[in-house]
Amino acid sequence: MATPDSPVHVVAASEGAPIVIRSVGWQEPLRWLAAGWRDIRRAWGVALFYGSCFWLMALALAWVFRASPEYTMSLASGCLLLGPFLAMGLYDTSRRLELGLAPDLGQSITCWDKQLASMGMLVLVLIVLELLWGRASLVVFAVFFNTGMPSTTGVVQALFSVDNWEFIAVYSAVGGVFAALVFGSTVVSLPMMLDRGTDAMTAAITSLRVVTTQTGVLVLWGLLIVLLVAVALLVPWQWPLVVVGPWLGCASWHAYRACVGSQPVTAEGAAPATRSPA
Repeated sequence: MATPDSPVHVVAASEGAPIVIRSVGWQEPLRWLAAGWRDIRRAWGVALFYGSCFWLMALALAWVFRASPEYTMSLASGCLLLGPFLAMGLYDTSRRLELGLAPDLGQSITCWDKQLASMGMLVLVLIVLELLWGRASLVVFAVFFNTGMPSTTGVVQALFSVDNWEFIAVYSAVGGVFAALVFGSTVVSLPMMLDRGTDAMTAAITSLRVVTTQTGVLVLWGLLIVLLVAVALLVPWQWPLVVVGPWLGCASWHAYRACVGSQPVTAEGAAPATRSPA
C-alpha cells in the first residue's frame, strides 16, 4: 500500500476529481517566478543538472544554425522530444518540495515513466505543429526571397533590417500563431499529467481552457518566459540558461498549481454546486 508521502498516492488521489480553472491575478506570474527561484535554491544540485542539459541543447542549436542552417529544424525536433522529459523532472522536483520531501535527481529523471503514453501523444502533436511551423516559414521565405533561400547571414540580416518590415511582420505573425498554439496546449498540460495522471487530450484541452479563460495573465506569463529566455540567449555562450531553464521549469509547476484545482467530491460521489475558492 502506498504511503501518504508516496508520489503515486498523490497522483491517484486527484484522479477523477472534477477540474477547476481558477482565476488568477496579474501579480501571480511574479509569484510563480519567486516560488520557482526558491525551489532551485533548495534543489540546486537537481537544478544544475537540468540547467546544464538546456544549456547544451542551446549550444548545439546555435552551432548547427551557424554551420548548417538547413539542419536546424531537424535538431530542434530532437530538442522538442527531449525538452518535455527534462521539464517533467523539474515539475517533479517542485512537487516533492511542495510535499515537504527532499529533492531526488534519480526520481525526477524517471518520474515520467507512468505517463509515457500520454507524453508520447503530446510530443507527437508538438512535432506536427513544429513541422507545420517550419513549412509555413519556408513558404514565407519563398514569397519574400524569390531569388532563392538566403544564407545564415542573410536570414539574420533580413530579420533585423527595417527595410524588410513586410517580411518581418508576416514572419512574426505566422510564428506567433504557431507559438500561441504550442504555448496554449502545453502551459499546464505536462505538470497536470504528472500530478493527476491525466491523458494527453484532457491535459491539452484543460491547458487551452486556462489560456482562454485567463488570457491576459497567461499572455503576461508567456511574455516573461520569452523575455528571460531571450536575455539568456543573447549573452555570449548562453550560459544564463543554466539558471533560467530550471527556474522557468519550477515556476511553471507553480503556474499550474495556481491555475488548475480539483473540485471537492461529496460522500455520494457528486461534486458540490459551488466551487472551492481559488
